Amino acid sequence: MVSNTLEAAPAVQERGQRHSAYAVVLEQPEQLSLKSLEIDHPGPADIVIATEWSAISTGTERLLYKGQMPQFPGMGYPLVPGYEAVGRITEVGAQAGTDLKVGQRVFVGGARCYGEVRGLFGGACARLVVQASRAIPVPDHIGEKAVLLALAATAYHALNLPGAQRTDLIIGHGVLGRLLARIAALDPARPVVVWENNPARVHGAIGYTVIDAQQDTRRDYRSILDASGDSSLLDKLIGRLSPGGEIILAGFYSEPLHFAFAPAFMREARLLIAAEWKPDDLRTVMELITTGKLSLDGLITHRVPATEATAAYRTAFGDPACLKMVLDWRSLA
Repeated sequence: MVSNTLEAAPAVQERGQRHSAYAVVLEQPEQLSLKSLEIDHPGPADIVIATEWSAISTGTERLLYKGQMPQFPGMGYPLVPGYEAVGRITEVGAQAGTDLKVGQRVFVGGARCYGEVRGLFGGACARLVVQASRAIPVPDHIGEKAVLLALAATAYHALNLPGAQRTDLIIGHGVLGRLLARIAALDPARPVVVWENNPARVHGAIGYTVIDAQQDTRRDYRSILDASGDSSLLDKLIGRLSPGGEIILAGFYSEPLHFAFAPAFMREARLLIAAEWKPDDLRTVMELITTGKLSLDGLITHRVPATEATAAYRTAFGDPACLKMVLDWRSLA
């Protein structure tokens, strides 16, 4: 159930110590709407951001939408989703430091400023109140592509886990898979193959090869990095490893992972899990992007005004040609 009806409140309206702003709200699984919420008054260490763009995650947000998200601190409905938001600073608290200025463009990984409405991850809103330490300045010329910074840092983190071998096979050619492959391809000594079985997603390779798994006969991969989130793939991937090979799990899995022990035992296979990016990962990808070494071109395929958010979520979750959907909040911020 979705609703595209806007409540009769302005995009931002002063209410004593609070304001209101339009946000995407998941009332419960598969019940999404765009509605006006009261936003917390900023504290002295906070900044206020007028959101320009936010992106829809087809991994975590799909799980939230379907009601399949594993239990996390802060989990529950109603909630505001979204962890990829970019906007301009409109207020800076007296204790927020001197690095951030009004008018500066920043990236934030969400917000928790909605009172009784949970923020998991809270970025899909026209107005955000966050601690200044959580805002990452971004150059103006990156524009809407800055919503991809968290995924780029996640990709870099997964490719550089301590003790991991060089990845030579990536599973999935969505946005995360493409970023993984583009970063890996920056090292000419690191040839990488990507598996993608969906014909709508095989295009767009830059410096690497995309093939259907059925066309690949190799069984000597040293390091396979799964970005698909498909919990049923482990046995197939283990069968493609060389002795001593590893599988890095970089997707998000709603179902339990399981595998046959004997094939993994015979290969002495290792399983590694890539979690969230760290600040150093983000700083590194920012440098790669600003110097032109890492391209974010072609990864945002769909853009709609935030007033069309409910239809945008259906497209993001249902259209395989949609790599990344961006909501434009500028008319509401």
